[in-house]
Amino acid sequence: MLDTISLGRRPGSMRTVERVVTAPARIGLELIAIEEGAEIELDLRLEAVSEGVLVTGSLRADTAGECSRCLEPFSDSVDLALTELFAYPDSATEETTEEGEVYHVEDDKIDLEPFIIDAVGLALPFRPLCSDDCQGLCSECGVRLAIAESGHGHDILDPRWAGLAAKFGVDSGPSKNLVNTEAEEK
Repeated sequence: MLDTISLGRRPGSMRTVERVVTAPARIGLELIAIEEGAEIELDLRLEAVSEGVLVTGSLRADTAGECSRCLEPFSDSVDLALTELFAYPDSATEETTEEGEVYHVEDDKIDLEPFIIDAVGLALPFRPLCSDDCQGLCSECGVRLAIAESGHGHDILDPRWAGLAAKFGVDSGPSKNLVNTEAEEK
């Protein structure tokens, strides 16, 4: 919560706030988030405008996640530019917007927590990667391709030929004639 009493309601009055807060709970998405207890650095400017308090500034915090391709844990950080209007009670902005579309100044205080949760949730990647060139996992055996030997691959018996191979007593193991080569061509 930020107190806006010292800011006043005269449009144009401004003050800056630099604060390090602790995340009260995990903030983010399923695969990547700011962990509970992590420090969040806020560098904000609060400016009184006719409709409320305009909050601009930046947020920085460390994140922890799991790569969506290789499932390995990794850490990163999130740096956001913030801009949001917190409407005064009975202002034209509050009267012309639907419930939940705008944040509010209540009792001369601003609750930044819901705003930060929304901003971080929108900024974090839905499918985070440990690196841009992550190769993921082998679709056949599940080994991480980053640690697999060079040329890692599998000969896979095309299931369309398996019954015919069994009928004629052909070895059901992989054979160059019965191997699906469509995947290799792509």
